[in-house]
Amino acid sequence: MPRSNLFRLSTLAFLIGTAGQVGAYELYADDDTHLNADLEAVFGLFHSQENYALTGTRNEGSSSWREGYVKYGISFDQGLSGAGTSYGAFNLLSSATWGDGDAAGFSDGSERTTKIEDAYLGWRSGTLFEALGEDGVDLSFGRQNIRVGDGFLINGDALNLGKGLADGEFNRGGAYWLAARKAFDQTAVLRLGGKDGLRGDLMWLKSDNRAQAKPEMLVGTLEHVSDAGTLGLTAIDIRDIDEEYASPFQAERDGMKTWSVRGQGNAGVENLFLSGEYAWQDKKDAGKEDAWYLEAGWTFSDVTWSPSVSYRYSRFSENFDPLFFGFSRGYGTWFQGEVAANYAGPFNTNTQVHHVAFKVSPLENLSVGALWFDFNTLDRDLGNTDGRELDLYAEWAVNDNLIVMPVVGLYQPDRSAAEGGTQLGGDDSNLYSQLVFVTLF
Repeated sequence: MPRSNLFRLSTLAFLIGTAGQVGAYELYADDDTHLNADLEAVFGLFHSQENYALTGTRNEGSSSWREGYVKYGISFDQGLSGAGTSYGAFNLLSSATWGDGDAAGFSDGSERTTKIEDAYLGWRSGTLFEALGEDGVDLSFGRQNIRVGDGFLINGDALNLGKGLADGEFNRGGAYWLAARKAFDQTAVLRLGGKDGLRGDLMWLKSDNRAQAKPEMLVGTLEHVSDAGTLGLTAIDIRDIDEEYASPFQAERDGMKTWSVRGQGNAGVENLFLSGEYAWQDKKDAGKEDAWYLEAGWTFSDVTWSPSVSYRYSRFSENFDPLFFGFSRGYGTWFQGEVAANYAGPFNTNTQVHHVAFKVSPLENLSVGALWFDFNTLDRDLGNTDGRELDLYAEWAVNDNLIVMPVVGLYQPDRSAAEGGTQLGGDDSNLYSQLVFVTLF
């Protein structure tokens, strides 16, 4: 079993936001009350010419599979006559995988599950505490999705193994790539400070995900938010894990502490994008690890199709634990490469990565992009995931209810599984494709 969160946190949160969709149908509304029916359905077609050795369940050859999920339920907010606003949601999620299962064997195509996804209540303060800004106090608890910063360390509990590993002991219901389930099982979250200026969060998070060894965490953040960007600090203290489900690597999480300093914004320069984070870990028995990245990008807003280009360098030490990292700003964050991030590795540990991204928007509802990655292993005694990957993709909001996202990738490993890598049968280039449909109502 790989040592990190292998799975893409949903592209959907980003792309749905990009397309201006919310996936909710208003059942009732007045000045103080809103009641919505929530419904989203996602389906994907996937094919990989090559298989990978991560689980030991795949043979040389190709894999074709399908994934899907439907999330449905209700959400509400209720004004409290000048005493803030209460809010909450209750959603079920049905997921499945069909066909061969994914190219690394984490799913086998037989997964079918329906479970509660969201079940939370909260309260926002409105203008009760003027010094803290609008909704300067936000208190919530229950089962919900949580993201910290850019998702470099925490972006939901989205590790979605199927039945392909350990006779299904870690099965979460399929939809491997789609990462259908993202909510932490138990949470208590206090947010202070509104949307601008100085703000912070204090969170208690408990995972019920066996594939993550069911950790219990305390998380704190402190941020300063301005038009020029956000500067932030994060602290994560893992208080407990379930040793029954922990791999040797995950066993080091018990008592592990992680800190990070981060920044993101344009520094007051229109069209500029800057981002970076440095994280360091103190493992009780295994010493100190770290990871960091720096990224810069530019959008040519006065040029036809508004092309944008960016470069990022990231480095993850030999035994860095990437925790609950996930997808936040689009393809490539923080799942680096469609093949590498999901099937072949390096999974944001024991590696350094050069990444170049290019994107254009020929239509208001259509973006087309290219992503290039160069992976270099730090300690090859732990395995060799050196390689390169080129991904071409599109994001097309067909109408108010449908988003279509095709991807074609070409992945070239330096080593086959027999030579210390992960690709079965040789080190030939792997042609990978996927087509994902997102429907919202």
